[in-house]
Amino acid sequence: MAFLEIENLHKTFGSNTALHRFDMQIEHGEFITFLGPSGCGKTTVLRMVAGFEAPTRGVIRIDGRDVTHLRTRQRNVGMVFQSYALFPNMTVADNIGFGLRIAHHAPHEIRKRVDEMLELIKLPSLGDRYPWQLSGGQQQRVALARALATKPQVLLLDEPLSALDAKIRISLRQDIRALQRELGITSIFVTHDQEEALSISDRIAVMNEGRIEQVGTPLEIYNFPRTRFVASFVGTLNILSGHIVDPATGRMAVDGQELTTTQSLAPDDAGKQRLLALRPEAIVLEAPAIGRNTLRATVEEVSFLGAVVRIRTRVQDAVISLDVFNDPNRVLPERGQPVALGFSHDNLLVLEEGA
Repeated sequence: MAFLEIENLHKTFGSNTALHRFDMQIEHGEFITFLGPSGCGKTTVLRMVAGFEAPTRGVIRIDGRDVTHLRTRQRNVGMVFQSYALFPNMTVADNIGFGLRIAHHAPHEIRKRVDEMLELIKLPSLGDRYPWQLSGGQQQRVALARALATKPQVLLLDEPLSALDAKIRISLRQDIRALQRELGITSIFVTHDQEEALSISDRIAVMNEGRIEQVGTPLEIYNFPRTRFVASFVGTLNILSGHIVDPATGRMAVDGQELTTTQSLAPDDAGKQRLLALRPEAIVLEAPAIGRNTLRATVEEVSFLGAVVRIRTRVQDAVISLDVFNDPNRVLPERGQPVALGFSHDNLLVLEEGA
């Protein structure tokens, strides 16, 4: 039995359905990210786990206990908000100890726990300051310490880094992950930022229009997307249209050119038109080679992006981009030049039908 179980969760607001049959099993100590665009339902799920919203139907269990209809204070969860939500009239120490005071802990226990939290977030000397005297990154550390001070069973993080600048975001997300591992606390992190999700998650649930499109490790989500939405939302992707020639051998045809995939195909897929996915970094400019896929294309644009040069090519109706490292000694192709695009059979992905 999983530590946090979310079963058949459904949520409607009037005539609008925000969540459709959401199911998730989360193990103890796991760091799960809900990833998706605004309005996909990820924060709605988080708020229902926290007890801020009641599901229209479905069940939420924490460590085997049904908490679906319990109040937030009865669930033993910690929440970190996007806007920090610190009390401006309280010091850092008082903010961190707020939940402990509400729970009627003894003053000496509160002081001890607050000191522990200040050490944990690497702000041991700032307990007497007020939130307005701190940077955004420091305020979010305090918000994290406040959520952890009560020793919650589950930590919920609702886009906690979105108000910070890029450099601080990278540093703080690494700190959050390190703290989560150190404490071994089961955590759900909500974000629309794919880089954040890929860099810190044990598993990612990619959401779209109130549904889970795919759940998997960061490597699985990025390298083996099952649907067009997942493939397009996570990373840059080339989408091709082709038809299946021989499912048994993985032979496909795109614009009259034969390609091969190692992906398993159903016998009755023969002749079907399917969408194919190919990452830019999987493609190289090379002459046709045995054991490799090759597509003949024409260069449309060459864009210098610093460490990477992006080359945009065209194969009939499809635009295919590839990335090469910037090398001053590399001879880049010119616009209008015919080229051969090479990639392995493993890198050609066949997306689910209707995806």
